[in-house]
Amino acid sequence: MTTTPMIVNALGQLDNPNAPRSAEAAAELNQSSAQLTVDARTLADAHASGLTAVNITLGYTMGDLPPYEHTLQELDVWDAIIRDKAADLISIRTVADLHRAREEGRIGIIYGFQNAVAVGEDTGRIATFADRGVRVVQLTYNQANHIGDGSMAAENRGLTDFGRSVVEALNDHHLMVDLSHSGERTCLEAARISHTPISINHTGCRALADLPRNKTDEELRLVASRGGFVGIYFMPFLSLSGHASAADVVEHIDHAVNVCGEDAVGIGTDGTITSIDDLDSYRRHLAEHVALRRAAGVGAAGERPDTLPFVLDLRGVDQFRELIRLLEARGYRSSRIEKIMGKNFVDYAERAWAPEST
Repeated sequence: MTTTPMIVNALGQLDNPNAPRSAEAAAELNQSSAQLTVDARTLADAHASGLTAVNITLGYTMGDLPPYEHTLQELDVWDAIIRDKAADLISIRTVADLHRAREEGRIGIIYGFQNAVAVGEDTGRIATFADRGVRVVQLTYNQANHIGDGSMAAENRGLTDFGRSVVEALNDHHLMVDLSHSGERTCLEAARISHTPISINHTGCRALADLPRNKTDEELRLVASRGGFVGIYFMPFLSLSGHASAADVVEHIDHAVNVCGEDAVGIGTDGTITSIDDLDSYRRHLAEHVALRRAAGVGAAGERPDTLPFVLDLRGVDQFRELIRLLEARGYRSSRIEKIMGKNFVDYAERAWAPEST
């Protein structure tokens, strides 16, 4: 493509993983936004990559921290980061903000959760989160919670009664309902009962790699048929070997396009832009981290000590340009590539965040 399209990462990280604080946090289970390093390299790499906006994970996901209080603290942390780096970052609350980020050459930050446990037993907290700028709420992580079953919950029970009320409240406040990490029945039920389209912001296709973190064609098709969005990740679950490649990313995108149509598919890398410099050191600590996740009951099938949580040949500042090149080589025309790299997410945001916020 002669010009870089709008690039929106439906789930990613803004961090320098090589900074001592971030490297130490990555080896722990309770990583918080206060431990992230959004430094000059982080910002320079994000700009160089062509990124327009990214849905970051903040708030409670797992561990022993008090979910609601920790989530409010994380919101404070990110508000301060964006305020202190206003020349480079902009908070995304509306679709207009996405376009403004691109026009002004700033990186848009979308506040998102990867677990809705912080709602507690009070759906009224969703109004608080919406007022604080949260725009994406993933219902579960891998395990079950009081809202529904995650992808690793063997019972596959779907939404709870309270979970259905959470979906309704998220609809009322025009927040994206994200079914990444969910169990199959949880995803299907949420897609059916939601009054607005839902998303699966970072996943793969189970038809190509039969692992719980990937979505079945039934899930993908239903979400797309109701106006939703599917983001393909750059994760080891794209290959049963655990060593996913850029070619695997393209295969999963292509399969999702064939199932969902070209207007529903995008990217949610689930990774950073800044590359890890010392892979040997990282590999030495990875086994401990995987063991901690497994012991805490939050790991996913397909996670092993030798499975890197990123795609080796699709990382760093050139990851988006390289994906575009591979999609072009696959025969994708520029208009389809533009949709996958960001336009489809923007169009979905119009449907999910409307009417007040657009």
